[in-house]
Amino acid sequence: MRDHAVRVHRSDENLPREDQLAWKMAEVAVDPVEVDTDVEEMIINRIIDNASVAIASLNRAPIVSARSQALSHPVSTGGSGASIFGIARPTSPEWAAWANGVAVRELDYHDTFLAADYSHPGDNIPPILAVAEHTGRSGRDLIRGIATGYELQVDLVRAICLHKHKIDHVAHLGPSAAAGIGTLLGLDTETVFQAIGQALHTTTATRQSRKGEISTWKAHAPAFAGKLAVEAADRSMRGQTSPVPIYEGEDGVIAWLLDGPEARYTVPLPEAGEAKRSILDTYTKEHSAEYQAQAWIDLARRLHREHPETTDPGNVASILIRTSHHTHYVIGSGANDPQKYDPTASRETLDHSIPYIFTVALQDGAWHHVDSYAPERATRPDTVALWHKVTTEEDAEWTRRYHSLDLTEKAFGGAVVITLSDGTVIEDQIAVADAHPQGARPFAREQYIGKFRTLAEGLVEPAEIERFLDAAANLAQLPAGELGRLNIRAAPGMIEASAGPKGLF
Repeated sequence: MRDHAVRVHRSDENLPREDQLAWKMAEVAVDPVEVDTDVEEMIINRIIDNASVAIASLNRAPIVSARSQALSHPVSTGGSGASIFGIARPTSPEWAAWANGVAVRELDYHDTFLAADYSHPGDNIPPILAVAEHTGRSGRDLIRGIATGYELQVDLVRAICLHKHKIDHVAHLGPSAAAGIGTLLGLDTETVFQAIGQALHTTTATRQSRKGEISTWKAHAPAFAGKLAVEAADRSMRGQTSPVPIYEGEDGVIAWLLDGPEARYTVPLPEAGEAKRSILDTYTKEHSAEYQAQAWIDLARRLHREHPETTDPGNVASILIRTSHHTHYVIGSGANDPQKYDPTASRETLDHSIPYIFTVALQDGAWHHVDSYAPERATRPDTVALWHKVTTEEDAEWTRRYHSLDLTEKAFGGAVVITLSDGTVIEDQIAVADAHPQGARPFAREQYIGKFRTLAEGLVEPAEIERFLDAAANLAQLPAGELGRLNIRAAPGMIEASAGPKGLF
């Protein structure tokens, strides 16, 4: 990897394009380096993972709405259109990216990478796949495009913190998806450079979508970035340009949205000819919840077995979770969001409440992507009583481990102290989720397939499940024009495409 130094430049410095971060990213995108076999295998895993969580959410309101919007638009010229999860009818690629992006993100149940900032790099797949299908590309082309999308999003997340300035993390997604589309289509450096700049310029937004009463926009935000990345690539291919320099300009993103005029960042990027391998540093979710909750669900399940007395609020005086800065201030009591303790809060809000998630997992010894968020589950009196005894606090060591660059010690968990009513103290800790590469039961192909089968059961016919899994496993051999085989169709009667809400389109 090479380190690219990034700082703000005055306009009269005339920073050459070749020295700009967006150009360096474009150079990575156009590099014809081959994709390593283990990277290819992980890309297939994540395509399966995305399909799993998308099919499980196909009748949830945000997906029904986004799908109905997409179906209101015909297939655009220049290609054959792109598939929408669950149905056979294609639409224009930017709208397929929109509908599929919402479906993938809705349950908060796919992959993650956490470093200086947060990300769900699997959000790159819907826009890149939509463009690939529309333009008749091959499975090999798709693999190359997805490898770029993952690489550049992870590289940005390693180096540039957005959340400190309350900028939503999809500001790293727009540029990475645009670059991945550039790789897919074999665009030149100048065109990819312009697409990256436009995608960044149009996808910066605040983090209010993840604060307080969290709305259905949380699922739409990455889909919107993916849709804009498709449109940015289209404009750039037509010769339209972007604000330059988009990152380093004196009125650019860094100067006014991030660390300011004196900012300095070091972004690691692959050398020319170096394989794009950053997808291997990412990890998926066993549970449908915010990633920092994954390890806590696993710990709570263990405590349920080993200390069943802790499930009764009458036995518990307090539960203190000592964890990283992020977990405490974003999904813990440090957020100072009363909604995180509200039994009538939205699913999106409960998904970002570690006190709620830990309580339910502790009482049930399990976690379910629907049942654990059901209103009747959230309002159960004994749950509310125990839930309100859970608080979090930042622990410096867990914060250090959260930010560690050593993947063998990087941690997303913490320690819990449960004080019982009789004065007994129960302490335990967990560093990473069981499904994490460093965890007790790391996810491999078997687990990705198992997750898909579990979530697709009853929603997809058995023969269709097997057909999809076979197509995904043989992605590299799919010829040009056959990427529609990666779409998974719901069983007859599961989706009524014409029943969506009405809007302008």
